[in-house]
Formats: sequence, C-alpha cells, structure tokens
Amino acid sequence: MSETLEQGLNDKVKELIVRRLKLTIDPNTIKDDAPLFGEGLGLDSIDALELVVGLEQEFGVSIPDEDVGREAFASVNALVAYVRKIKGNG
Repeated sequence: MSETLEQGLNDKVKELIVRRLKLTIDPNTIKDDAPLFGEGLGLDSIDALELVVGLEQEFGVSIPDEDVGREAFASVNALVAYVRKIKGNG
C-alpha cells in the first residue's frame, strides 16, 4: 500500500477516534505509535466499546474478543494494521 493511502487510513482512524469519543482534540495531534489507553490518550473500557461500534460501522470490521481488542487498540498504527488485515489489504 502506498504511503499516501496508508496515511489516509491513519487519518481516518484518528478522525473516527475523535468523533466517536467526542474528544476535544485535533485528530492530527494523535501520534500514530502512541498508546491509545493508559499513558497515551488515556482511553478506558467504555471508550473501547464505542470504538468497536465505530469500527464496525465505518470499516465493516469487528473485534471478536478482548485479546484481539487489546492488540488492535494498542495504537493508531496497530488499529490500521488490524483493519488492513481484516479487509484483506495487509
């Protein structure tokens, strides 16, 4: 996948995070490799549930269990890699 398309997907994921969680930050301030939970954005389990719904609606991918979610929600890069893998582009 070209770097431009890859960055486009990263941007879409960041916008999804900000929109679904009603965050008052610029999506561009989210670092691609920063943790989404804990010290990163500080998201919690309720946020994770909201993101699961958003991923299903926006990208047509689901998170089947907590272990997959933990890995997929590690960072924006991890989430993009998971979407690509499920959609057959990775």
